[in-house]
Amino acid sequence: MDLCTLIERNAAFAPNKPAIHFEGDTLSYADLSRRINRAARALKIALGVNRGDRVALLSLNRPDYLVLLYACARLGAILVPLNWRLAVTEQLFILSDVGAKVLVIERAFGALLPILEETLPEVTTVGFDFASSGACTWDGLLDQIQCDSSNNLCADLADPLLIVYTSGTTGRPKGAVLRQDALLWNGVMSQHMHALTSDDHVLTVLPLFHVGGLNIQTTPALHLGATVTIHSRFTTDATFAALKHDRPTLTVLVPAIIQGLTDDLRWPTADLWSLKAVSVGSTIVPQHLIDRLVAYRVTVLQVYGSTETSPIAIYTRLGGDLSREGSTGLPGLCCEAIVMDDGGSELPAGTPGEIAVRGPNVLHEYWGNRPATREAMHDDWYRTGDIARRDADGYFWVHDRKKNLIISGGENVYPAEVERVLLEHPDVAECAVIGRPDPQWDEVPVAYVIKRSGARINSEALVTHAQSHLARFKVPREIIFTEDLPRTALGKIQHNLLKQLETRSTEQDFSD
Repeated sequence: MDLCTLIERNAAFAPNKPAIHFEGDTLSYADLSRRINRAARALKIALGVNRGDRVALLSLNRPDYLVLLYACARLGAILVPLNWRLAVTEQLFILSDVGAKVLVIERAFGALLPILEETLPEVTTVGFDFASSGACTWDGLLDQIQCDSSNNLCADLADPLLIVYTSGTTGRPKGAVLRQDALLWNGVMSQHMHALTSDDHVLTVLPLFHVGGLNIQTTPALHLGATVTIHSRFTTDATFAALKHDRPTLTVLVPAIIQGLTDDLRWPTADLWSLKAVSVGSTIVPQHLIDRLVAYRVTVLQVYGSTETSPIAIYTRLGGDLSREGSTGLPGLCCEAIVMDDGGSELPAGTPGEIAVRGPNVLHEYWGNRPATREAMHDDWYRTGDIARRDADGYFWVHDRKKNLIISGGENVYPAEVERVLLEHPDVAECAVIGRPDPQWDEVPVAYVIKRSGARINSEALVTHAQSHLARFKVPREIIFTEDLPRTALGKIQHNLLKQLETRSTEQDFSD
C-alpha cells in the first residue's frame, strides 16, 4: 500500500464525488485517480522516473500539483515543491542539492530555464502550459499514455515522498525529507483536529509548496473523500467569492491573510455561515486578529508545527476546550510534544523551554545533511527551535523562536510578547521586535512598526503605551516606522533579515 491507494479507494466508493474544484472545472475522484495513474506512467515511461528519483515542481496552485504528489507516491519517487517567490539562484541551489531528475514548471517562472539548461543540463523540463525545449506540454505527455489500472510497483508508506526546503534563516536552506507515512499520520491528526469527514469542503488559498497549504487540510481531506477547492494564489476577491458561492466548511488562514480580509470594506457583510472552523497558524497569531473572526461567530482553531513535523504537532480541536486565550493547544493525537531544556531534559509545567516533537509525522532526515539532522534530533525528539511553556493540564503557549530571544542585562525578552503589546495599540497595523547590540546591556529591544492607514501616532506615544504594559527592560529603546517588513511566502515576518539589517546599521554607526 502507498498513499495513492487512499485516492483509489475513494474513487471506488464514490467515483462521481467532486474531489477538486479549480477555476470552474471539477475533477471527480474517478477523474483524479485516472489522472494520477496516467501521470505516474508518464513519469516512469516517458521520463524515466523510478523509485527514489526527485521530481521538482515550480508552479502556482493547480490540481496537477496534487496529481504529481500522488503519482510520485505510486512510483516511490520524491516530489520537491519549489517556492516560486525564491530568487532563481536559490531555486537552482535546491535543484542541484536534490539532484532533480525532472522539473515540471509553469510558464510564468520560465526565467529559470536558460540558466538551468546551462548549469544543470541533466534536468529534464516539462512545461505545464508551454512546450519546454521543443518537448510536448504536460497535458500532451499525459495524452500519449494509456491508462492502466494495474499496479505492479513496489512503493510503500515507508518511502520518502516530499523534500520541502526550509526558509534558511542561517546559511543554506535545508531539505526536510517527509515519508509517505508522515503524511498519513499527519492526516489522521488533521481529521481529529477538524472533525473532518467526507462531507466537508476545504478551501485552499495557501501555497501548496508549503506544508501548511498542502497538509493541514488539503491532503487530509482527499484521504477521506472530501471536496477541496483550490485557488491558484490568495486574493481577497476570490476568497470572498468562494465563501459566498462555494460554501466551504473549513479553511486555513495565516495572520497576513486574516489582516487583509478583515481590513477589507466587504468584511462586515461577508458570508461566513458555511464555515464550521478556520484554522490559523504559521506563526504566533495576534489575539486581536482571532477576535475579529470570533466576533463573526467563526470558530478559530490554532495549529502549531513546522515543515519538519509535516506540519501538525500541537493544536486546539473542534469541540474541545477553546477557552484558554493564546494557547496553541495539546500535543496531537499521533505524536508527543514536550518542553525541553538545552541539555535535552523535560522541563516542568510553567517553565519556558524549547518545544520538542516525537512521532511518525516527524521528518526522516535533512536531505544529504547529516550534521543538520544530528543537530535537530535528540533521542528521536525533533528540537523545533521554538520557545514555549505548558500549563499543568498540558496546554502549550508558544512564546517565540529560540533564535529571536533577546537577552538584555541577563533578562530574557521574548519579541512576541512585546509585539503583542504594540499590536494592542489601535494605530499599529504590524510590527516586529528584534535585539540591537548594546555595550551596556548586551542587547536591547527595538521595534519596526507599520502604522494603520491615517494613523498619526509617534514613537514617544508608542513607547508610553508599551511602558504601561511591560517591564522596563522589555520596552523598545527605539521605534522605527516603516512601510513594509521582510516576509516569507506565507507572510511570516523574517526577524533574522531585520536583525541582519540592524547589525549592519549598528556596525556602520560604530565605524562612523
